[in-house]
Amino acid sequence: MASDDNSNFKEVIQRALGPVEEYLADPGVSEVLINGPNQIFVERKGKLELTPAKFPDEDNLQAAINSIAQSVGRRINKEEPRLDARLPIIEGSPASGSRIAAVLPPISRQGTVISIRKFTASKITPNDYIKYGTISPDAWQFIDLCMFLGKNIVVSGGTGSGKTTLLSLMCSRIPAGQRVLIIEDSSELQVEYEHVVRFETRQADLMGKGEVTIKDLLKSALRLRPDRIIVGEVRSSEALELINAMNTGHKGSMGTVHANSPEDAIIRLEALAASGDAKLSEKALTSQVASAIEIIVQISRYSDGSRKIGAISEVRGIDEEGKYIVVPIFEIQNLTRAPDGKLIGGIEPTGNVPSFYQEVIDNKINFPLSKFQKAKKAG
Repeated sequence: MASDDNSNFKEVIQRALGPVEEYLADPGVSEVLINGPNQIFVERKGKLELTPAKFPDEDNLQAAINSIAQSVGRRINKEEPRLDARLPIIEGSPASGSRIAAVLPPISRQGTVISIRKFTASKITPNDYIKYGTISPDAWQFIDLCMFLGKNIVVSGGTGSGKTTLLSLMCSRIPAGQRVLIIEDSSELQVEYEHVVRFETRQADLMGKGEVTIKDLLKSALRLRPDRIIVGEVRSSEALELINAMNTGHKGSMGTVHANSPEDAIIRLEALAASGDAKLSEKALTSQVASAIEIIVQISRYSDGSRKIGAISEVRGIDEEGKYIVVPIFEIQNLTRAPDGKLIGGIEPTGNVPSFYQEVIDNKINFPLSKFQKAKKAG
């Protein structure tokens, strides 16, 4: 954006979001949740807090979200009562880079509902993940070697669990010398890599024309000589295009999906792939999904507000009944609650050795078999 555009945008945001500006500027707040003009929550350290902030009335709140939508070239109105947008990154703006989702009444029963998920400018490192207890050193090293070996990986988790942050961190571990194509609804992934090509979807215009979907972009990406394709979030029939890409030589491709466990994640991917117009039998589709997805990393937000990698599982095809064989390599098995309410414990090896361990040996990666051994219980 030009400097004049930046200044105008900052003024629009400050005027529109004045009642919550102090929370957007607070580094301790990760998300602002507006449930109509009279109820505003914030998320702080993974916990929700009710604030005293309010908008004057519903008309003011709708005017605010309209201004924001127009400033980023999107629309929200009676015909299109939903908005999902990423605000541009502008120095000095408290909402810089934030992701905004909104729903208008009467779809929303209590007035306009808005979620503002703040952009984190600071880069999370593997050491930060380990220090926070999100993952163990050995489990991170295993993810790292999966990235090096070009395994096709799905990051699974619920809303706000940290899927995008984890995927960004994993992308930073792609070996040098590759061409990475990133496809998103709204640009969120923070990827520091030499050769990255980014694509973003586009809504249809007022005449219903010009829409560009993730599925469209995946089809184009396959013709643009990608080494790896990264899809920010798989949420519809584009799952089939991603699965096809994984099965046709684009090793190391990745995406995120909303699911509560690795087993749920792969079943959801199959359901999404089946929702399109491809004429594939259930058996053929299951076989394609099983051969495409190699690793599923599950991340969750727990009751104490912490985010942890709950499981790293390998997909080993399908069994005689046509069900996916999902084998946990690392997994959280026991969490205990400390007197202060914090959950103690983390991800541990399960004793299962990945089927591709010979590749680890062949590539002279220092990850001995002993790191997969299940820890012995005291006593």
